[in-house]
Amino acid sequence: MIKFKEYTLDNGLHVVLHKDENSSIAVTNLLYNVGSRDEDESQTGFAHLFEHFMFEGSQHIPNYDNPLQEAGGDSNAFTNPDCTNYYNILPAVNLETALWLESDRMLGLAFEEESLATQKSVVTEEFKEHYLNKPYGDQWHLMLDLAYTQHPYRWPTIGKNLSHIEGMDMKAIKDFFNKHYAPNNAYLSVVGNFDEEEVRHWIETYFGSIPFKNIPDRQLPKEPIQRELRRVKHHALVESNALIVMWHCSARMAKTYPSEDILSDVLGSGRSSRCQKELIDEQQLFADLNVYVLGSLDPGLLVFEGRLHDGISHQEAEDALWKTLENLQAEGLTDQEFKKVINKTLTDQAMDDLQLQNIAYNLSFFASQGDTNGINTESTLYNKLQASDIQEAARRVLSQSNASVIHYCKSGASSIS
Repeated sequence: MIKFKEYTLDNGLHVVLHKDENSSIAVTNLLYNVGSRDEDESQTGFAHLFEHFMFEGSQHIPNYDNPLQEAGGDSNAFTNPDCTNYYNILPAVNLETALWLESDRMLGLAFEEESLATQKSVVTEEFKEHYLNKPYGDQWHLMLDLAYTQHPYRWPTIGKNLSHIEGMDMKAIKDFFNKHYAPNNAYLSVVGNFDEEEVRHWIETYFGSIPFKNIPDRQLPKEPIQRELRRVKHHALVESNALIVMWHCSARMAKTYPSEDILSDVLGSGRSSRCQKELIDEQQLFADLNVYVLGSLDPGLLVFEGRLHDGISHQEAEDALWKTLENLQAEGLTDQEFKKVINKTLTDQAMDDLQLQNIAYNLSFFASQGDTNGINTESTLYNKLQASDIQEAARRVLSQSNASVIHYCKSGASSIS
């Protein structure tokens, strides 16, 4: 059980505190309710670029990292389709430094043209390295563009193409900051060994005077229900053929999500999973494979991806996959299979709760969803699952009419630019 206290400042900043007297470190986690789903289709990659730009210095602090490192700390961040998350880890005695730094860049950035040029160059190189020049690097562009037709999950967080990143100017950067980066659009968690009264004072001192902003209502197009199979063939310079299959599934906070999460583990997590045993060990069709859910806040995807052995055709591999799925839908799980995957999931969740960084993020995440105590109750949802729930999820999700299939072929050149 993670104990916490939460409150909201007058300017709308939601704060969650978790004290751990046994720790010598502290973690701050600041989650902004903005991700790549909030971008315009004509200018994608913005949320991710802005994450980088946030480390370029604020109005009063030329370099974000230097004071933190002098305090013995470290920082990092990530962007996904649903949020942008910043965290700091440092000795508990220097916690004030992290709060000061985060508040100053929330208040206002330096907005230097040289800094923008630097970060555009960094993100451009990241795009080239991981999405253009890396084998299978264009996979996510292909996957999302095929699976989604309306929702802004159609493009990956890095952006649709390089020209969007290269075309970003300072006016657009300022507009993005003013539109999304506000105390009433953020969730701050502080975890570690601290004096609560002192931390509350620091938070009020550093964040309390930052102005509230009018955040526009999020009005995203709803993805239509997919009613027929989609299939494409893609050629690229890779060493082996690959098969990718995606199915639309539940949103992260939906009641049906835990059963679909477990379903993905039943299919592809570990050597004893269904797909591993049948498609790799027994039939020797794939060299490796993975099955996972995206866990996005709007309805997401359950994904199968695997690299084929030489000499195995895409159709042969795909037919075998469908057979495995049909058997699961018809027969369900064995008691041993179900207990093993549930126990592993609950153990993993318990282990996450032992790490301060995970606690800090999860407190911010669940607070952003309106139920901070979800950090404690989510495991109960998994505990209540039965084998029949997983079978029902397989029948509900894993239909051909709900599937998008990519035959990734080892020839030709990449088409993403």
